[in-house]
Amino acid sequence: MSALSMALAPENASDVLTKAVTRAAERLGLPQSTLAKVLGVSASTVTRLYGGKYKLERHRKEWEFALLFVRVFRSLDSIVGDEKTARRWLASENTGLNGRPIDLIGHTEGLVRVVHYLDAARGRI
Repeated sequence: MSALSMALAPENASDVLTKAVTRAAERLGLPQSTLAKVLGVSASTVTRLYGGKYKLERHRKEWEFALLFVRVFRSLDSIVGDEKTARRWLASENTGLNGRPIDLIGHTEGLVRVVHYLDAARGRI
């Protein structure tokens, strides 16, 4: 269980993670359709998420994907330090990942690979 999950009451954790995911996506310039792929939900669900009519819930699979996506954002933020460089990194071909991170994060295996890659890079800093 993550620190976020343990530190907050269920309803507060839901609010916090929902807001964190939408803000991270906005700061990284991710279209809502890409965020839908990352979370494994429909485009209409993401529209409701942005509109405040849908919240992420712990018992759903998108909760885990959201936690991983926020980790990607936080790792990139700590490594590169600015949104423009983070966006460029996501869109660039990465030989270590054998693909563009933006394409990889839309699939479970790719999202996990990107998280591990960034965790390893942060460990070197």
